[in-house]
Amino acid sequence: MNTTSLKNFLVSFSGIAVLLFLYFPLVVIVLFSFNADTVNSFPIQHFSLKWYSVLFRDDELLQSIGTSISIALISTAVALLIGIPAAYAMHKYDFKGKKLIDKIVLMPITLPGIVTGVAMLSFFPFVGVKISLTAVTFGHITFLCAIVVTQMLARFKRLDPYLEQAAYDLGATPSATFFKVILPNIKTAIIGCVLLCLVLSMDEIPVTFFLIAGNNTLPLEIYAMMRRGITPEVNAISTLIFIFSTTAILLSMRLNKEK
Repeated sequence: MNTTSLKNFLVSFSGIAVLLFLYFPLVVIVLFSFNADTVNSFPIQHFSLKWYSVLFRDDELLQSIGTSISIALISTAVALLIGIPAAYAMHKYDFKGKKLIDKIVLMPITLPGIVTGVAMLSFFPFVGVKISLTAVTFGHITFLCAIVVTQMLARFKRLDPYLEQAAYDLGATPSATFFKVILPNIKTAIIGCVLLCLVLSMDEIPVTFFLIAGNNTLPLEIYAMMRRGITPEVNAISTLIFIFSTTAILLSMRLNKEK
């Protein structure tokens, strides 16, 4: 085996080893979700959908799912309404402090979640926003706006610069150009961005932990369940979340690559 072949083998082996390390536990959770027994152990003696049935009869868990979906939908919609025009303005115009704003936009993503959560815990009551699901929604909007701006800015940079000029030459107004020319050409990126935002909002823990009061979101409800001991329905809900997240992220990546 020559040096190049050995190097390729080591790189491939290392990549496969890392993937197994990351994803094998998820495979185990999926298998245990079909285990008919209460105790998780190999080999699995009997397979069953019993725990999925138990999951859909758990009122607290279903309520937390509803809470998470509501927050995700509202925060994603608001983030899109703010983020798309902001990204378009940052792409189209040059203005003083633009580079600084680029850095500031990334801060909610780059800062540790616990820092953001503590900061919001101090700031929201100061401006009159009580610690509640409303505060959680505002917290999610903050970091989702950063996601939307970065994703849409990348898409705007790949957009044909002559489309807008052609629309102006044909007599379109700036608003008509934006809604009838720009938006239709970035619709796949918007859909991908929506899927990514929904996944990130449904999965968010640090900011939610510091701002929530009353009803738990799904991640916090699962955390509370695991503190009492791992129950089989946790495997079932984890499997459903894994399938949803994987599907949404793959679709998001596929759509964001399309022109």
